Amino acid sequence: MRLEGKVAIITGAASGMGKAIAEEYASEGAKVVVSDLNLEGANAVAEAINATGAEAFAIQTNVTSLDDLQHLFDETKKAFGKLDILVNNAGIMDGMEPVGDISDERWDLVFAVNTTAVMRAMRLAIPIFIKQGHGVIVNNISAGGLYGARAGAAYTASKHAVVGLTKNTAFMYADKNIRCNGIAPGAVITNIASSMTNINQLGASRQSLGMALNPRAGQPEEIAKLAIFLGSDEASFVNGQVVGIDGGWTAY
Repeated sequence: MRLEGKVAIITGAASGMGKAIAEEYASEGAKVVVSDLNLEGANAVAEAINATGAEAFAIQTNVTSLDDLQHLFDETKKAFGKLDILVNNAGIMDGMEPVGDISDERWDLVFAVNTTAVMRAMRLAIPIFIKQGHGVIVNNISAGGLYGARAGAAYTASKHAVVGLTKNTAFMYADKNIRCNGIAPGAVITNIASSMTNINQLGASRQSLGMALNPRAGQPEEIAKLAIFLGSDEASFVNGQVVGIDGGWTAY
């Protein structure tokens, strides 16, 4: 029970990696806030967790909405009285567009979900963490935040920005007993592809060149194991790191 007594918010937790992280956190003793735009899916995850004897509740959150994010944090404090871990997992893909083809609309939407929402959630968490004297942030970033050939221009840039945000936040609050780390998954079997529309053929063909080097796709539960470690006291000396988890894909 490595997270016993901890309270964790997990965004994008109705499916995929977020769902796995919510379930694994609960199994390790955490009280979990299952946040997602898909309320039906979030409710199903929370109900399954509660059926095991753990504690969770679901809340609908559009992470691009300041009001929704504030409501998420308010309801978490109302239900559990504190917040120990923030897992920024919600994210969307672009359409693999290279910079010559990206539209302002796509760029703005991808950054709103993948970058600005992460910053805002962290901004809401920091005062709570400072007041209580501790806190942990885990950002699900993607290998696309470390390399240039894993997605289109918007997604790649949005995730690179979160790498910088993660490292800066870790440095700024290191003396406040606040840790901030990132996870950089490679190919993982989730439904994120459902957020992809109007796939750019040039970008998709260029991005696909690296797929032959990928040893296999990961399972969401494998990513969740790393999220447990980074959220736990076992990682007390790990701060400002972005940890690749991709089966060796990016080692080539």
